[in-house]
Amino acid sequence: MNFSELFRLSGLLGRFSPDGKCLASCVQYRLVIRDVNTLQILQLYTCLDQIQYIEWSSDSLFVLCAMYKRGIVQVWSLEQPEWHCKIDEGSAGLVASCWSPDGRHILNTTEFHLRITVWSLCTKSVSYIKYPKACQQGIAFTKDGRYMAVAERRDCKDFISLFVCSDWQLLRHFDTETQDLFGIEWAPNGCVLAVWDTCLEYKILLYSLDGRLLSTYRAYEWSLGIKSIAWSPSSQFLAIGSYDEKVRILNHVTWKKITEFEHPVTITNPKTIVYKEVEKSPSVETERLSFPPRALASSLFSTQSKYDISEVPVSLQCVKPVADKANPKIGIGMLAFSPDNCFLATKNDNIPNAVWIWDIQKLKLFVVLEQLCAVQCFQWDPRQPRLAVCTGNGKVYLWSPAGCVSVQVPVEGDFQIHSLSWHSSGDSLALLSKDNFCVCYLEREEA
Repeated sequence: MNFSELFRLSGLLGRFSPDGKCLASCVQYRLVIRDVNTLQILQLYTCLDQIQYIEWSSDSLFVLCAMYKRGIVQVWSLEQPEWHCKIDEGSAGLVASCWSPDGRHILNTTEFHLRITVWSLCTKSVSYIKYPKACQQGIAFTKDGRYMAVAERRDCKDFISLFVCSDWQLLRHFDTETQDLFGIEWAPNGCVLAVWDTCLEYKILLYSLDGRLLSTYRAYEWSLGIKSIAWSPSSQFLAIGSYDEKVRILNHVTWKKITEFEHPVTITNPKTIVYKEVEKSPSVETERLSFPPRALASSLFSTQSKYDISEVPVSLQCVKPVADKANPKIGIGMLAFSPDNCFLATKNDNIPNAVWIWDIQKLKLFVVLEQLCAVQCFQWDPRQPRLAVCTGNGKVYLWSPAGCVSVQVPVEGDFQIHSLSWHSSGDSLALLSKDNFCVCYLEREEA
């Protein structure tokens, strides 16, 4: 495992290009494009204000930079650095911006969700979508890029509009049986749209491409409901994380629950492997101390950690949520399927230091990773069942069915990793802190 030097970063804005050749990062109002292999700067662009969001086009030829405070989006071309595009929403303001799947249209959501403006880079034409709903996840594209679903709110009712992305023609428009729609997400095969309600109402609805309601699922009533959802890559399973600290798995044939995964404070099953992170004081040989490089010296004396396998029963550290505050730290806040559909990783927010890994073939808990600090982010390798975890310190953690490893990033100073993202090849990871980032290169043998 090799690490690059640290580079400056703002706002955790570091993204690999979809084709895997470039890495975009932001430093205040500057957009820096680097070669993935050498990390040499290929292009440097200067925006009109501090960048708050970036996104690559699907073909990796353009980068969108959104400056929400100014209501401006700037687009930069990698092929023609002198070409530039500025979209100013003016007094309408800007709260969200994204690419269409073809990488030639930009969708801007104005303040107060008055409308979504579709700007074409090719024809310079403008289209409008009225009444978009102000919710966490209100726009969803099918994986093949053919269709777009938009959540809408008009006359105090929730609706879904389905558009054909090639010409932005309306395909279907239907109302949903939701009190206050919270999010929408397509299955990876693009055949089913999941629509879920606010956390005050446990309800998830599944619609076909022609707007038919296929099924409705409710686990319980009169309590906080759905917190997160995730489709399996094969579209066969829908995992629903709830505030009652359980994950329910629905199957794609009947849309009925096939199992539910509980997240108890105490692990009692002897077949579950519990990896516990433990600190070990650094052992330093005197001959290495003559004049070590500064970065090496800081990593030599930093506290190392490793994983021990704990004997069950194991009691995990639990945090009691504050009952009278909004968004209580309770329930399943993060969940993700591995790319081969074999595993599901979850995090229960009131057991913040643990990652739970479930065997989807056996529908059983397989592994629990118990960290020393609260888990900030985890993400699966796109090519194999290998999970990367960060906990806001200077270490990156990797789990695969073969085992578990904790690696200290050998850099000078305080480098706290708050987010990470895999390269599309699975050969490297971008590790992001508030002020810096580095790239971790994994050897092929480690796979």
